[in-house]
Amino acid sequence: MNHNPVGWFEIYVQDMTRAKQFYESVFQTKLEHLQTPADMPVELWSFPMIENAMGAPGALVKMADGPSGGNCVLVYFSCVDCAVEAERAVPSGGEIVQAKMPIGQYGFIAMIRDTEGNMIGLHSMQ
Repeated sequence: MNHNPVGWFEIYVQDMTRAKQFYESVFQTKLEHLQTPADMPVELWSFPMIENAMGAPGALVKMADGPSGGNCVLVYFSCVDCAVEAERAVPSGGEIVQAKMPIGQYGFIAMIRDTEGNMIGLHSMQ
């Protein structure tokens, strides 16, 4: 394989307004509405994307009967210091599942739960 194995990620939500506010607050960014065909009953808000940059783009997704929570996939967001984003989760309506902890030569991780019941990972080298 000569490319990054993950090309896109989706985080399914029930309440898009609440979820969008959570992610924008925790990561101090703005999500962008993605247009979909009129016959496709889905709402997508993407995280900022940089073409040809390292990492995978992705979006929050709301659709009828779409699953949220349960975590069949865990997405890790890259951070400068994962403790900072973890601390923002609580006042943003989420919770800290695992505070920042070392993972040896690979840096540090923390895990938080968003307002929709999804657990996400945070990774940093410091």
